[in-house]
Amino acid sequence: MEKIAATLDISVIALILAVAMLAAWNVGKRMGERLLRKGGVEPSKFDDASMALLGLLLAFTFGMSITKHDQRRLAVVADSNAIGDFYTCASLLKEPTRTNLQAVIRQYAQLRRDLTRGELRSSNLESALAKFNQLHIRMTELVAQALSDGTPIAVSLTNTLNQVTSNQASRLAAYKDRLPTSIVILLFACAIVTALLIGREQGVANSSDIAGTLSFILLVSIAVYVTLDLNRPERGLIRVSQEPIERLLASMPK
Repeated sequence: MEKIAATLDISVIALILAVAMLAAWNVGKRMGERLLRKGGVEPSKFDDASMALLGLLLAFTFGMSITKHDQRRLAVVADSNAIGDFYTCASLLKEPTRTNLQAVIRQYAQLRRDLTRGELRSSNLESALAKFNQLHIRMTELVAQALSDGTPIAVSLTNTLNQVTSNQASRLAAYKDRLPTSIVILLFACAIVTALLIGREQGVANSSDIAGTLSFILLVSIAVYVTLDLNRPERGLIRVSQEPIERLLASMPK
């Protein structure tokens, strides 16, 4: 289920939800009309309760998604700072280690930037992670060479290398941190049931508020679209800004 949902475009998922809500509203309206013909139907508060629950779930899932988005943004800033500190320490080393290490760090930052351009597929991610590991090994070798040469900044150089390595794991964890599928399914089920109960109440009241119903379905679908867009950092309209990495690369002479 999770893999199928991940392959679908977010706009398609939002459209499917809108169509399902519209169909549920139509079914509910027919149910209400049948109850009205039987007579003796009293007003129900279930639609109000379901709308309150839907609003709570929308707020909850949107809050989770925006929090995860902020964590990814902060991870980019922390990663940029760690790479910049490492690059500064490398500039204090002797030649040829300084030039070699700075070249590897610049390549590392460029790979960071290039990885976020366009849609990121799982195959691309695995390939990039393999390249990152190779660059980590190369940076470690150059740092070891600097330490064997007796550099006076051994502690700072080692600490900044460790920060770059640890931020790699932190940023990957933030990237893979998504909304649980069960919560998304619960949100969809609540939206569809709410539309069903709204249609039922309109059928019982023998009145149809088409404009209001369509507006409600549209707003819910847009809210779900934005929530899912925040939950997919590899694609969509809302992306994590890479400005810190861009600024860092601009400050690195080629």
